[in-house]
Amino acid sequence: MGFKDFQLKIAKKLRLRNFLAKEEGYKKRETNNGKRLSWMMPITHGYYVAEEKPLGGGAPPQTPQNNQVECDKVVVQREQVEEQEWWFYGVFDTRIGGGVTKYLQTHLFDDNLNESQMRKRSKETLKKAHMHAKAKVRETELEKTWNMGSASAIVINGEKLILANMGEYKVVVCKEGEAFEINRRQQHTTKSHWSHKFLPVVIKRLPKVRRTSSDSGKGAAANKPSKSSELAVGSEKIDRDIEFVILASPGIWEVMKQQEAVNLIRHLEDPQEAAECLAKEALTRMSKSNVSCLIIRFE
Repeated sequence: MGFKDFQLKIAKKLRLRNFLAKEEGYKKRETNNGKRLSWMMPITHGYYVAEEKPLGGGAPPQTPQNNQVECDKVVVQREQVEEQEWWFYGVFDTRIGGGVTKYLQTHLFDDNLNESQMRKRSKETLKKAHMHAKAKVRETELEKTWNMGSASAIVINGEKLILANMGEYKVVVCKEGEAFEINRRQQHTTKSHWSHKFLPVVIKRLPKVRRTSSDSGKGAAANKPSKSSELAVGSEKIDRDIEFVILASPGIWEVMKQQEAVNLIRHLEDPQEAAECLAKEALTRMSKSNVSCLIIRFE
């Protein structure tokens, strides 16, 4: 066998291997000077905001000035930072949404920071953005701030997620078909911990994941708001196990559990279709609160 024949056979094997890898859903991510290009991680999104009055007889919040029904604010923003692609997504109570977005724009995206500085500051800046917006609302509404909330996410170059939620708004990550709320994923894992081998009886008595208002009761009646605007911020590395992220308002979580929401839309590859399906299901179940959701899918 000549050298040219050997090269030809090697080339055919490489093409076959690459073809099979694509068929299995694996997408090779090439780099440029060690940095992943933005288009190497396809990111799609879809959102739905229900403008109609909930079927349960309740109504979305009203503005104090004119008593007009206020729908949630949904934000989708893309920023190019040197060779990196940044996405900011949010589902907000209208009172807080503008404040969060403006703070991030001023203190992160428009602050002339380089890639490294932005990555280091992103989590803390997202936290400060929510706290700043919350403080601004308190200056005018005082005791009415308990029920405001938000669910937001920053996607950094398809590699990292920075997530935040406040109040009854929730961010839920679907990883290998399982639903995880931010800052609580570490408490619920399919991998065995070393302590399980030595303390099986004790571990059995402990819950695998901390229950939230959307998981703790039977039916919507048991899911009463906690009247808390507590802020939770977390980060997550994006790998091939992460399928999609749900950002949603209280109208979703008061009528369905987090795993239930994931199971409902997991088979839908189009995030817009998934967002509409989730929102319409909440309306069908007679949700009494604002129904809004945004789906981020990683391919």
